[in-house]
Amino acid sequence: MFHHEKLTVYQHALAFAGWSQTLIESISKETSTRDHLERAGDSIALNIAEGNGKFSRKDRARFFQIAHGSALECAACLDLFVARRCCEAAAIIEGKAILEEIVRMLFKILDQLGCRVAEDCSDYGVVMERLAQQMDKEEEGRGRESERTRYSEQDQ
Repeated sequence: MFHHEKLTVYQHALAFAGWSQTLIESISKETSTRDHLERAGDSIALNIAEGNGKFSRKDRARFFQIAHGSALECAACLDLFVARRCCEAAAIIEGKAILEEIVRMLFKILDQLGCRVAEDCSDYGVVMERLAQQMDKEEEGRGRESERTRYSEQDQ
């Protein structure tokens, strides 16, 4: 057994792949969303497997973040099916529940790797405000650095 096969989040990704395939086959309307859901669903499991095989935290986190993004894409695909009247809202409840669990597990893994994701916070406004403040501080730091460089070049 491979190490990724022992991960509960990987097992949930496989469960979603099986569940979504049944939904995809039940939708008779031709839509690109069907193909997108299949690719994004596969991407969840594939990126979890590949990420778990990486040795550096940064590499592992990158693949788990991609898996997280793919899970969100899948949720959006399910919403699109309902919006386009390809299926009833009740038909996607189970899939959404599986995806919510996958996202929750990936958040926890990313948190353990020291890579927090903005959605982990309940208030997006606070997150965006903190991000803007951080970016302002970085710009100020770069401005001071370039002034120092300019003055030191003049001294020489």
